[in-house]
Amino acid sequence: MKTSLRLLAHRRFLPLFTTQLLGAFNDNLFKQAMILFVTYQVYSDPLQETWFNAVATGIFILPFFLLSALSGQLADSRDKAQVIRWVKTAEIGIMIVGAIGLLLPSVPLMLLALFAMGVHSTFFGPIKYAILPQHLKEDEVLGGTGLVEAGTYIAILLGTIVAGVVAGSAQAAAAMVVGVAIIGWLSGREVPPAPPSVARVKLDLNPFRSSWTLVSNTMHVPRLFLAIVSISFFWAIGAVLFVEFPPIVKNVLTGNPAVNSLLLATFSVGVAIGSIAINRMLKGHVSARYAPISVIGMGVCIILFFFVVRGWESLPDGRLYDLAGFVALPDAPLLLGTLLLVAIFGGMFVVPLYAFLTTTVDKSETARTVAANNIVNSGAMVVGSLIAMALSAVGVSAVEQLLFVATMCLVSAWLAQKLHRACD
Repeated sequence: MKTSLRLLAHRRFLPLFTTQLLGAFNDNLFKQAMILFVTYQVYSDPLQETWFNAVATGIFILPFFLLSALSGQLADSRDKAQVIRWVKTAEIGIMIVGAIGLLLPSVPLMLLALFAMGVHSTFFGPIKYAILPQHLKEDEVLGGTGLVEAGTYIAILLGTIVAGVVAGSAQAAAAMVVGVAIIGWLSGREVPPAPPSVARVKLDLNPFRSSWTLVSNTMHVPRLFLAIVSISFFWAIGAVLFVEFPPIVKNVLTGNPAVNSLLLATFSVGVAIGSIAINRMLKGHVSARYAPISVIGMGVCIILFFFVVRGWESLPDGRLYDLAGFVALPDAPLLLGTLLLVAIFGGMFVVPLYAFLTTTVDKSETARTVAANNIVNSGAMVVGSLIAMALSAVGVSAVEQLLFVATMCLVSAWLAQKLHRACD
């Protein structure tokens, strides 16, 4: 087995890793700065906060549904390194718009930038996975995928922490998102060429026809179907958690923005740990062997998290715990520990499935396969967000919805077990 960390010493991996890390950091810094601003300064009603988070989630993932097919075609028929440079150039303009939205402040401008960042991520997403089999050896792909996932969540961790620190300074957040976009552009220029292995084809610009064609051409392969559905169900679970998390922190745990950042940071660390751990457990072999037990473990830990949250003693009169006060609480270590385990098991579940997508098909089809996965994922996340909104509308609290999420993990485990039996 290749030691995955050694890949960071090579140009064939490090610039891509750095570019992805900076993009994920910037993306999360902007999203968190916006959500903290709206949750803590605009709305004071839990239902409104839940609905805003659901709408923001929908706005961000809409481009994945509409443009993933085009992004996959582009990545498989053009030099992937060149596409990365185009995307990172666009990020600078997007972050300028986002910075203006933070400075005014203007919620419509912030949402516009959020949508544009969704477009940015739609075009970068297939490349970050599809380029790995092109630049890495076969026994390095799982390790490289794990490092990309770990780096992504380390970046989310850093972006979350920084967003909490600069929550009261729009000027600092605005300057940072533009500055990081520029650094990401410089890093993207160092990614080695990754020319297409097929002749350049005419792009189908019709988003609905191209999406339908791409998904139907991919999902008819049983193994790919099971992998994509398993990943998509996982992200539907994630969408519900994402929608409900800020209201739970504010209204149940009664934590301030720094507490929200601490919990998200804990989650990010957990996914990073799981991403690296599963590579070592599988010894570089791409397999769904541990996926079913991983997602079951995730569900069990969500139930534990539910009981800790349900028994939490909230502060009265609209008061909020600061970071020092929160971590000093007797139940804080148990809360953070269960959340960490949820994330570790989540990382162990999803990383091998992404590696499976890029190693099952020919290298000329990897970007389109990831793009097809992104289309189905985005649909699943929309469904997850709508379910969270519907449950909130009929009076199911954010805390009670954690039990629904735990139940969804059982379905995800069943799908992963079918994939394991079909492929291993």
